[in-house]
Amino acid sequence: MKFGIFGNTRKPAIIEVTENLIGYLTMKKIPFIVHEKLGVWFNESGAGLTIDESMMVPESEISDQCEILIALGGDGTMLSAARIVRQHGLPILGVNLGKLGFLAEVSIDDMNDCIDEIARGQYFIEERLALQGATSVDADVFFALNDIVLDRGSSPRVIEIETIVDDDYLATYVADGIIISTPTGSTAYSLATGGPIVVPGSAVLAISPISPHTLSARPVIIPDQSEIIIKIPAGDQPIHITIDGQEEKFYNTPVEFKIRKSPLTVRLVKRKEHTYFDLLRTNLNW
Repeated sequence: MKFGIFGNTRKPAIIEVTENLIGYLTMKKIPFIVHEKLGVWFNESGAGLTIDESMMVPESEISDQCEILIALGGDGTMLSAARIVRQHGLPILGVNLGKLGFLAEVSIDDMNDCIDEIARGQYFIEERLALQGATSVDADVFFALNDIVLDRGSSPRVIEIETIVDDDYLATYVADGIIISTPTGSTAYSLATGGPIVVPGSAVLAISPISPHTLSARPVIIPDQSEIIIKIPAGDQPIHITIDGQEEKFYNTPVEFKIRKSPLTVRLVKRKEHTYFDLLRTNLNW
């Protein structure tokens, strides 16, 4: 088993955790490589050890040179890692350096134990569905593990959002925006707007309006084989699209978006002794 190490250099604990992880893998004689950006930053940080340049790998080569990618950070780091490896299906193990994590599988304290479990083959891979989005005005294709969000941006005015599912008209929401989320993304922005928690592995997508001006407008769950068409009529304000809270772009109206399940999935490394409901109870203080 060969690991790759990817990390969020903005996390206060990243130097210590990276140093401990590299030291542990070295002691166990487990081969590993390091994301080049993290390795260069780490060597310049004044840590107690230095990563050899021969072990640093460019982002484009990460998937070809390891079997599991360890992502040190939080859910945002996991989303970044998913974008890097999405074409290759490389499994990702998340180590949570943040406060609240639904994607990162292990805590800092459990990291070494989890490495041992993986070395013994005591883990499984969970496939998470993702979203693919496109527009009527350019050739961009969006990939999202959590959600695709359309909103009014900095404008103070609400927008009209005509929503069609599989050629059937659903509704025209007058709202601040709309969220199309996967089961993985149900505990992200969608949850904050009153959307349901959807257990990963459920073959569904969620449509959640943001601050709708009609109280009866509620989130809708649809089959994951459906195609969602969002039409925004002509107006004097651009539409803001956000992908997993990390990529964004503005579009002039009128504009149409098509969103469906991506043919690509994201593969997460999971521990056998921990369930999704354990994670919910811990993170939500149930």
